[in-house]
Amino acid sequence: MAGGLSRTATEGPGGDLAGVCARFGALLDAAGVPTAPDRVARFAGAIVDLRPTTTDELRWIARITLIGSRAQRSVLDAVFDEVFLGHIDDVTRGASHAPLIPSGIEPGSRPSRSKTSGPPPANGLGPRAVPAHEGSGSDEGDGDRASESVEMTLSAEERLRAKDFGSCSSDELVQLAGMIGDLTLHPPLRRSHRRRAAHRGSHHDLRRTIRAARRSGGDPVRLAFKARVKRARRVVLIADVSGSMERYSRAYLYLLHAAVRALTAEAFLFSTRLTRATPVLRHYSPEVAMHRATAAAPDWSGGTRIGAALAEFLDGWGRRGVARGSVVVIISDGWEGGDAAVLEEQMARLSRLAYRVVWVNPRKQRADYEPLVAGMVAALPYVDVFVSGHSYEAMREVAVAIAG
Repeated sequence: MAGGLSRTATEGPGGDLAGVCARFGALLDAAGVPTAPDRVARFAGAIVDLRPTTTDELRWIARITLIGSRAQRSVLDAVFDEVFLGHIDDVTRGASHAPLIPSGIEPGSRPSRSKTSGPPPANGLGPRAVPAHEGSGSDEGDGDRASESVEMTLSAEERLRAKDFGSCSSDELVQLAGMIGDLTLHPPLRRSHRRRAAHRGSHHDLRRTIRAARRSGGDPVRLAFKARVKRARRVVLIADVSGSMERYSRAYLYLLHAAVRALTAEAFLFSTRLTRATPVLRHYSPEVAMHRATAAAPDWSGGTRIGAALAEFLDGWGRRGVARGSVVVIISDGWEGGDAAVLEEQMARLSRLAYRVVWVNPRKQRADYEPLVAGMVAALPYVDVFVSGHSYEAMREVAVAIAG
C-alpha cells in the first residue's frame, strides 16, 4: 500500500508535502473513507503549522483533519501505518522546505521502517514495508500479519459498499452507519423573498444609496443594489417500516438520521399509521437514535397503508408548509395493503405541493423488476425520480436524486 509514498518518491520533483498528502487522501478514499480536497488541504496546513516530530503527533493531526466520525478511525490508522510509519522525516521536511536533517523522534513514536523499492502498482496499493533491521524473523512475521489484516479490512470495506442492505448482518449495519453518515447531501437551492446587499442586482437599495450620498454632498454618486437570498430547499423523508421492508428499515433509518442532523430535514415513519421521527433522530449517536425511533413507532413491522399515511402527512403537515416546495423522499417497496385509489389521490396532491418527489424502492435492483404491484402502479406517474438505494453505492443515487 505504501509503495507510492516511499522516501524516493518524496525526494523527487513531485515529492513535496502536497503530493504526499494528496496520495494519502487518495488511499483513504479508496479504503472507504470519503476524503474531500479541502480536508487534505487542512491536513497539509496543520502539518506546516504544528510541525509534528513524532508519528503519534502526525496520526492525531490526520484524525482531526481527515475523518468525521469515530467509526472511520480504524481504517485511517490502518492506512496511516502503511503510509507514514517511519517517514515522519519526509513529511516534516516537506513542511519546512529545508534540507533533510534528523527530526529527533521522541520516545513513544513507532520504530522507523524503510519501504521496498520499485514502481507502485496501478491501483496505488503496494507491498508491506520491510523492516530495515532485517534478521529478526518474528518482526517480519508480524509485518506480514499486519499487512494481511489491513488488506482484509480494506477488501471487506469494498465488499460492504456494494452489499445489499437486506443481506447485511448486525455488525455490518453498524459499520454502514458511519459510511452512510458521511454521505454528502446537497439539497437544491431556491430564491427567497428576502433580499440582501449585493454588488449587482435588479433592485436598488434606496436606504444604502441615500446613506452613501451623504458622503458626497447629497449627490448619489454610487447606486446600491440588493438581490434575493438563495436558501436550501427543505428535505422530507418518509420511510416504510412495515414487515415487507423489515430487512432494509434499519439501514434507511441511518440515512434519515444523517439527513436530520446534516440538513435539519423532516423524517417520518409509517406502517399502518404515520409517526414523526424528527425529534428522536436528532441525537448525535446513530444507535441511540435508532433505538428511540423504533420505540416511537408502535406499528413497526406491521401492515402497510401507504395512501393513508400520505393522507395523514398532507393533512397534518403539508398544510403547514412542510411539503410545499420541498424535496420529498418516499422509501417503500410499494406494497399497499389499503385502497390503491387512495394512494393515487394522495400522490397527486403531493406532486402539486412538492418541488421533487423521489421514490426509493430496494426491489428495483433486480434486472427483471417490473412495477406490477398496485401501489407502485398508482404512485409512479407522480414520481420524478425512481431509484433502488439497496446498497451503499446505490445510496449515492439517492443523494444525487435529492440534489437533482
